[in-house]
Amino acid sequence: MRDLSSSTYQRKKVAANRVKVQRKPLNLKKYLRPLGKIMLGLAAVTLVSGLLFAGYRSLSSLTYFRLKNIEVSASKRLTREEIMATAGVEPGRDLLGMNLKKMGEQLALNPWVETVRIRRYYPDGLSISVTEREPLAVVNMGYFYYLDKKGTVFKVLNQGDRLDYPVVTGFSEEDLTSDPAGMKEALKTTCELLTLLREKCAFILTDVSEIHYDKGYGFTLFTASGALPVKIGAGDFSAKFSRLARIYQNLKAQQQTIQYIDLDYNDKIIVKKS
Repeated sequence: MRDLSSSTYQRKKVAANRVKVQRKPLNLKKYLRPLGKIMLGLAAVTLVSGLLFAGYRSLSSLTYFRLKNIEVSASKRLTREEIMATAGVEPGRDLLGMNLKKMGEQLALNPWVETVRIRRYYPDGLSISVTEREPLAVVNMGYFYYLDKKGTVFKVLNQGDRLDYPVVTGFSEEDLTSDPAGMKEALKTTCELLTLLREKCAFILTDVSEIHYDKGYGFTLFTASGALPVKIGAGDFSAKFSRLARIYQNLKAQQQTIQYIDLDYNDKIIVKKS
């Protein structure tokens, strides 16, 4: 038997078997095809947008769509020129490019303007219709403000503004801020009261110099002659004025001896004499 322990033979290491994997070539078409569709779509959108913009520029450059005919509604306080200047309207402007909403907002900033309506009439026309507020009374809240028929306090009086309106007192700017809903309702009631005074044939608006509002009580009128207080409370004004109308002419003759008239009852009138 051969003694292998003393043998000089060395065993060679055998490398592990390696399996050669054959890689498939990358199919770029698979990835490029969707990308190409996206790029084609973007190109189409860009082309269409460019054509639309070019078409708009071509249309707007035509004199056919240049502003020529301008209609402005008649107004008491705002002139045609003032309305056009505020809205930024002038002949020759591009009718298609005019922002009617912005023009209306600019006009609505004027305190006299209640509503605005602007319309385009192709090929070259524009119509501006403005409704103005109508003062019903003057409200004294530290500053004097106009009050319109809807109960809206809308403008501080400036030099030159008319003052020949009944004066409403008892309201304040603080009240309008702290209780806007309550004060709005009270101002609307004031307008109802003023409307009734305009319609009555005996005790009429020209007989009244001041309407005072008290949040806890209601309304008290002061006559133009002698500042005689006429208490009417918070409601049922029509019935109260009807009762007063029956005796008002007699009371006028005794006005110098009367301290106040109280109408705030369901079926009677209290006349307090001095």
